[in-house]
Amino acid sequence: MDLGLQDKVAIVTGGSEGIGKAAALSMTQEGARVVIVARRPDVLEQAALDIRTATEGVVLPVTADVTDRDAAGQVVQTALDNFGRVDILVNNAGTALAMPFEKVTDDEWEGDFDLKVWGAVRFIRAAIPHMRKVGGGRIINVTNLGGRTPGPSSMPTSISRAAGIAITKGLSKDLAEDNILVSTVCIGLVKSGQHLRRYEGRKQSDPGLTEDAFYDQMAQTRGVPLGRVAEAEEAGDVIAFLASARASYLTGIAVNLDGGASAVV
Repeated sequence: MDLGLQDKVAIVTGGSEGIGKAAALSMTQEGARVVIVARRPDVLEQAALDIRTATEGVVLPVTADVTDRDAAGQVVQTALDNFGRVDILVNNAGTALAMPFEKVTDDEWEGDFDLKVWGAVRFIRAAIPHMRKVGGGRIINVTNLGGRTPGPSSMPTSISRAAGIAITKGLSKDLAEDNILVSTVCIGLVKSGQHLRRYEGRKQSDPGLTEDAFYDQMAQTRGVPLGRVAEAEEAGDVIAFLASARASYLTGIAVNLDGGASAVV
C-alpha cells in the first residue's frame, strides 16, 4: 500500500531510539524526509545513520531538549531551512515516571509536564502555521494506556498523558477546517531503550536472565492477552499510517497499541 508520504516532511521528537526511531524509519521507508530530535547527540547520530543505511532515505538529526522553550521554534526552522515545509509532527519525547501520589514532588510534577505536555504544546504551536501553508498536516501524540485508565502508583505520568489525550481531542476539532488531523497512540508495553536499561540492571543480579525472558516476564506480569511485548517497529508502522494519506478521515482518535491489555476500547 502506498501511504502517500513521498517527499512529506516529518518532525519526530524523542527520535533517537525506540518508538520515535521506529516511526522515523517507517516514514523514511515511505519516502518522507524526517527530522529526528533528541538530547543525546551520539545516540541521535547513530539513529540517523541506522535509518539511512536501512532505507537510503533522508533523515536529519537535530540535537535539542524539548523542555527548552526555544527548542520547538528552532527545530521547525531547521526543517524549513533544509526541506522548505512541515507536514507531520510526532510528539514522542517522554520518559516513564510512576509512583504513589504522596511521593511525587513539585519538581517531579513540573518536570513531567514540561517534558510531555508543554514540550508537545510548543512543537504543535510552532508547526501549525507551516502545515496550513501546505494545505494540511498530521499531528500524532504518543501517550499511554495510563492516560485513559490511570492505575495505582501511576503518577505523574498517567496525568500528563491524560492531558496529551485531551489535547488531541480538542485540537482535532480546532484544526479540522485546516485539514490538520490529530490523533494519539496509547502505548502499552513496547520494547524500548528504557526497558532495555531496566533489563541491564536486572541482569546484574540475575546473570542468566535473557532479554527475551525479561520481556516474556513483563508481558505475563502485566497480563497482555497476546502474551508478548510489542516490537518498536509495530508502533512505528501505526504512527506512519496515521501520518499518511490513507488515514485522511481519521482525526480525534486514540489507538491502543497494547496487545489487548487495556480495559477500555
